[in-house]
Amino acid sequence: MTDGNETQKTPRDNSRKIILSAALAGILAGAVAVYVMERPSGNIVAGTNPSDQCALKTADAKKIDGAAVGAVAAMRGADSPQSMSALTFTAPDGKPARLGDFKGKTLLVNLWATWCVPCREEMPALDALETKKGGDNFQVVTINIDTGDDEKPKAFLSEIGVKSLLLYRDPSMGVFNDLKRKNLAFGLPVTMLVDKEGCQIAAMNGPADWSSDDAARFVDTATGL
Repeated sequence: MTDGNETQKTPRDNSRKIILSAALAGILAGAVAVYVMERPSGNIVAGTNPSDQCALKTADAKKIDGAAVGAVAAMRGADSPQSMSALTFTAPDGKPARLGDFKGKTLLVNLWATWCVPCREEMPALDALETKKGGDNFQVVTINIDTGDDEKPKAFLSEIGVKSLLLYRDPSMGVFNDLKRKNLAFGLPVTMLVDKEGCQIAAMNGPADWSSDDAARFVDTATGL
């Protein structure tokens, strides 16, 4: 029995109500499932990519920029530090090498050639810096980009009295061209400061007196980062 204001519900109406309720529940469940699946797991570690790690080094770059004074004032901290670990060249034993192989050391990386007039004066200064500061925490890595074999660069180093620097080479000039594409190299010599994680945090084009006290203090700041 129903009163005059109530409409009697048929079995079909009840079935429709059940179907609509089930559909709505399914939509809500699906939405919750999507939300849960798309949330970060919490196990993703930021900066696992070398480029990401280097992008976080702007504070170090600013500190280095402030330490570059006097004889090494042309060395400028990087606005956007970037990874140099993948740069490849040839080791003194003739085997392939990459900057990533030096991980754990702060590096002063210098590109030079026998035909580079400023390099003739700068290489002995770099040799003096390696003699003074080279060790487990720091190394001067000079990469020769002469084409051809080792004979000419070896004779050049012997002629100017270099004793501590090892002869790393890239006769393909691939390292120089890579740095040029990164707007870091415009001529020779070009020098970069690379930190223990392989991040370029400072660079300069042109020579500097790396045998100076200013250079020694600069390296002390760099290795202390």
